[in-house]
Amino acid sequence: MLPSVVLQGGGLLFVAVVFLLLAVALVYSSIVIIRPYQQGAYTVLGSYRGLLDQGIHFIYPFVSDVTRFDMRTQTLDVPRQEAITRDNSPVTADAVVYIKVMDPKKAFLEVENYERATSNLAQTTLRAVLGDMELDDTLNKRGEINSRIRQELDEPTDEWGIRVESVEVREVNPSKDVQRAMEQQTSAERKRRAMILEAQGERRSAVETAEGDKQSNIIRAQGEKQSQILEAQGDAISTVLRAKSAESMGERAIIDKGMETLEGIGGSESTTFILPQELTSLVGRYGKHLTGSDVKENGHVLEGLDFDEETREMLGLDDIEKILGQIDAEADVDVEEMEQQAQKIKHGEDSGIVDANEAIEEMDQEFGDGGNAPGDGSTDKDDL
Repeated sequence: MLPSVVLQGGGLLFVAVVFLLLAVALVYSSIVIIRPYQQGAYTVLGSYRGLLDQGIHFIYPFVSDVTRFDMRTQTLDVPRQEAITRDNSPVTADAVVYIKVMDPKKAFLEVENYERATSNLAQTTLRAVLGDMELDDTLNKRGEINSRIRQELDEPTDEWGIRVESVEVREVNPSKDVQRAMEQQTSAERKRRAMILEAQGERRSAVETAEGDKQSNIIRAQGEKQSQILEAQGDAISTVLRAKSAESMGERAIIDKGMETLEGIGGSESTTFILPQELTSLVGRYGKHLTGSDVKENGHVLEGLDFDEETREMLGLDDIEKILGQIDAEADVDVEEMEQQAQKIKHGEDSGIVDANEAIEEMDQEFGDGGNAPGDGSTDKDDL
């Protein structure tokens, strides 16, 4: 009897454990928890019953199924793809696609796996877009590639309840041979630009040096011209002063010379004497000279032989003080400063380069207005 009682007690315990496990499984399968960022497609015995929002939901156990959809933006990594561009250059590229489930019902009923379907569609679209562009465009127009891929994905994914929010191509790499060719091309282009810049720099330097030499020569020529003008004016003044000195000697010098001539005639052995027509006048003037009667009343001014009006105008005797003042003013020229200015311009330290004709014209006007204009009483070198 005892063994049979023990057997019956063990069977009841087993049955109780089985019922407990079934109850736990029943409760677990009948409760569904939907998170705040999810929605669930609810089916019973294969029949679509609707969508479950966030929270706790009780469903039919063992015969129901709930497929959860993440309503947040999701990132799909598009594997690296190989493509041939329109100009027959092989390239490889990969991208990232950002999608979001907008209609869980369509994503559940219209496509088996929307993530895999979107990724595969993005791969084929990426190859097609790259194959329709030139190599340079694939490297430079990254934004255009992104826009075209997104447009190609929009229409089919709308039918799946998926919205493509953005497409970003991460890398587009040509083949190694093309990369080497591009590097050589870039290197050659840089060398060409460097040579152009160097040639332009040498040309500019030569032009500036020539302009500096030109301006230096102009200033030096101006200095030499002014020096020659001052020298000529000095010669003219010297002549005027000698003439003035001769004027101050006046008639007394003529009398002395005449008396010396008569003395020479008297001392010769010749018996023939040639007397000048002006002998009487000469003797009379000599008498005045001996007696001092040629002295005027003021006691210090001697009579002199006056120059006629034409001679005085030619020699500029009336304007002697004016000429001397002009020479003093024009001689006050700092030639050393002019030479230093020429050296600065030659070495590019002074950018105030003027045209040669304008500089010479300004100097001509300056010296012309300073007292060398015809008829102002001064004497030019050409007049001498």
